[in-house]
Amino acid sequence: MLTTAERIVFLILVVVCGGLAFRGFANIVRIVRRGRKAEPREGLLGRFLQAFLDVALQRPVFKTRPLVSVFHAFIFFGFSFYLLVNVNDLLEAYVSGWSMIGRGGVAGVFNLLSDLLSVLVLTGMVALLVRRFLAKPKSLEFNASVKLHPRVVAGGVPRDSLIVGVFILLHVGARWVGTALHLAKEGHGDPWLPTASLLAAGFSGLGEAALETGTHLCWWVAMGLIVLFLPYFPRSKHLHLMVAPVNLALEKRTPRGLLEAPPDAANPGAKELTDLSWPLLLDSYACIMCNRCQDACPAHATGTPLSPAALEINKRYYANEHAASLASGDNTGGAGLLDFAISEDAVWSCTSCYACVRICPVGNAPMFDLIEMRRGLVFDGAAPDEVAEVLRHLDEKGNSFGESARKRPRWAKKLDFKIPDARKQPVEYLWFVGDFASYDPQCQEISRTVARILNSAGIDFGILYETERSAGNDIRRVGEEGLFESLAEQNAAALAECEFEKIFTTDPHTFNALKNEYGPFVDGGPFDVVHYSTLLLDLFTQGRLEAGTQLKARGTYHDPCFLGRYNGGFEAPRGVIRACGLELVEMPRSRENSFCCGAGGGRIWMKDHPDVVERPSENRIREALELGAVDYFVVACPKDLTMYRDAVKSTGSEGQIAVKDIADLVAEAIGLSAAEVN
Repeated sequence: MLTTAERIVFLILVVVCGGLAFRGFANIVRIVRRGRKAEPREGLLGRFLQAFLDVALQRPVFKTRPLVSVFHAFIFFGFSFYLLVNVNDLLEAYVSGWSMIGRGGVAGVFNLLSDLLSVLVLTGMVALLVRRFLAKPKSLEFNASVKLHPRVVAGGVPRDSLIVGVFILLHVGARWVGTALHLAKEGHGDPWLPTASLLAAGFSGLGEAALETGTHLCWWVAMGLIVLFLPYFPRSKHLHLMVAPVNLALEKRTPRGLLEAPPDAANPGAKELTDLSWPLLLDSYACIMCNRCQDACPAHATGTPLSPAALEINKRYYANEHAASLASGDNTGGAGLLDFAISEDAVWSCTSCYACVRICPVGNAPMFDLIEMRRGLVFDGAAPDEVAEVLRHLDEKGNSFGESARKRPRWAKKLDFKIPDARKQPVEYLWFVGDFASYDPQCQEISRTVARILNSAGIDFGILYETERSAGNDIRRVGEEGLFESLAEQNAAALAECEFEKIFTTDPHTFNALKNEYGPFVDGGPFDVVHYSTLLLDLFTQGRLEAGTQLKARGTYHDPCFLGRYNGGFEAPRGVIRACGLELVEMPRSRENSFCCGAGGGRIWMKDHPDVVERPSENRIREALELGAVDYFVVACPKDLTMYRDAVKSTGSEGQIAVKDIADLVAEAIGLSAAEVN
């Protein structure tokens, strides 16, 4: 029990510190509300229930780092239960005769949980502090070229981690020790408090006055720290405890492959912090500073100055420094995002692979920040020279190669049959070929192989010939929204003049755009689009393709980002590979965890950053070679074919592994001769 004076002092501290904390939380709400509008979040009740369940089970945390996730779960479950423990401790201080110790039943279960969870929290916290400050894993570091906020450079992240860690250790530790002192004072243990009872044995030699003083002091340390921590809480990384569930509930739920159009077409993109949409502002407050997004980022892994983690951390520190002016709207002349959050060359290093978004345990989406910044740069005419040139090609010629539209269907002239013109006659499947599959010489070979396979299976398909334009997927992710819309409108108008049942494409980037982003440009909603892996697997299943030759080889498969991670297309390519008889060996990074080839987000048009030590495609080839005796590196994307064949050469791996498209495997398995294919 506290004295009357102590109760008054405690209540005064609660009011003062609570008021300061309230001001901090109010500023956060005002800052987030100043962000630009985003797509409406519907079904809020269901969203919050799902987020509560996911957080309660720690599902997002266990996406990666299993051992670290176990220690985090110890802290989460224990600290969550401590809400009840703290209520009980307040009742003990303010209600005469209140005590849960020495009772069985519900009180006994409560004591057992508080006792065991206290030890788990302390164990988890010590383990994570040892990891950060003694083990110092590379994943918690940044590339030297990554732009960092001055406070981050000065050790802000470790400092904040230490403050939170010490707070948890002292709060939980003091409560646990206080319980042990209470048991020692009573002269006996409690089976419902097993670890505290063991600790109490060590205090048995202390006098009653010392035990009483110790118990009293532990209460003040445990409860007083909570109150004193309140003003710091809105500025701390511990804020994720409250914001993360909200962020998870309000995260983008439209298809991953659908990029929102700018809310203001006359002023697109983001230059200052509050130019970002409100969900992207909320992200920085949810960030736990774990760097998992950085771990998954192919651009960072290969040496570029991009770190999605640093971006979110820099946003948080800037918002903390300028909270009052940002909340009031007086920060209109403040620093730009490129001044404090990220460098311009880092913005252009992103491959838009979605790995950082998928891996984040608190629902952050730093990739969308980068796209918004690209939009602002493109609008101001500040795109890299090579990107600007490609955009001109696309605007003038409708393709990224800058070739005449009349050359688009020339790849088909080497076939011994004519592909129907879908503009002139109805077809079952309209093949939207895409730029690389139409213009790149080695990709043209795959296009001819696909055409011969489908012809042999009796599939009725046609193409748009010179009317086809780039689908615009990467143009949109480069930040040129207006050009994307122009291309989409042209393609949608051309498709509207054709009669077909389904569209198929060999290009996952094209597949994503047609499937997810063409809805607003098409009367009657989005097209029925399939990737050619799905079509080929269906033909095997229906018996229209038969693998007369079972391939006697081993291969590994690379999941393209825009087929796999964006659209869940994991099984069809693997089904085709198995139907051909190839022994499939999975790489450590596969499916949702696949590593990007480095071509997405317009990167295929850009020069390598000078800091790059190894291209993403080279990193991936080395990963495949580490599997052992693997004959084929199998792909299902024209850009992948180009990137990985180049990587085999640049890594000196020729003769060790061959890059094969799934169409190559099918052609060999069904007995198409080399002459027929080429």
